[in-house]
Amino acid sequence: MQNFENFLLNHLPTSKSIHPTYEEAVQKMLIAGGKRFRPALLLGVVNAYNPLLIGGAYHAAYAIELLHTYSLIHDDLPAMDNSPLRRGEPTLHVLYDEVTAILAGDALNTYAFEVLSNAPFSDYTRVELIRELAVNGGLNGMVLGQAIDCYFENRPLYIEDIKILHTNKTAKLIAASLKMGAIIVGEEKLADTLYDFGIKLGLLFQIQDDILDVTQTSQEAGKLTNNDEQKNSFVTILGLDKALSEANTLAKTLLEELESFDEKLKSELSKLLTHYINRHIN
Repeated sequence: MQNFENFLLNHLPTSKSIHPTYEEAVQKMLIAGGKRFRPALLLGVVNAYNPLLIGGAYHAAYAIELLHTYSLIHDDLPAMDNSPLRRGEPTLHVLYDEVTAILAGDALNTYAFEVLSNAPFSDYTRVELIRELAVNGGLNGMVLGQAIDCYFENRPLYIEDIKILHTNKTAKLIAASLKMGAIIVGEEKLADTLYDFGIKLGLLFQIQDDILDVTQTSQEAGKLTNNDEQKNSFVTILGLDKALSEANTLAKTLLEELESFDEKLKSELSKLLTHYINRHIN
């Protein structure tokens, strides 16, 4: 992932204006790092089937990271989670102001598609990648999940509705990362299989985040923890023990599905997923 990190740092969004902090604010959360989990999924799929396309795939991986980072900036805003910490750093509305944070998020959102439009692929592939990112990150994906999450705060949902919430808010962008990797290497039949796998992985990822929210300190997590009491999290609705059981069941299913992948793909994804699939019990 070091080569991807170098690509990211060499393609940071830039601007020339009289604004004293805009450019710094737009770059701040990208430079702060993060797990780069979604880019790693995409690059793992590409590396499994056609390593020669990795250089071009960095554009798609970066676009996903840009969209994800925008979502975190907006998620932390006072109108949403009102969080003071993200990736171990003060959030943008704390460091600058709320307007700057909103606009920095907006900038990263649109820059994601600018980066993707410049990817060195055929027009057909670029359009497919842009569509996939937009569908899963926007109106009927991540933004919908965020809208449901905010609207039903302080109003407990049934567990099946919570799964719908987090399928949209978290899982779809993770699933899209895997599918976009398959699109890049022309594995169209594999794309849908990986998307379905990614939805399960995304739900597990969310359950784990909810578990870690009540079992880690803010310093350990790099963000504010114990902040979901009014939210429809898996822990607040199921309780910690049942959430752990749900995570264990889903983790077992994912490991079984991972074993069914061909050797090239299994090898690439296992390097990343073996740790993440079990992170709630580490």
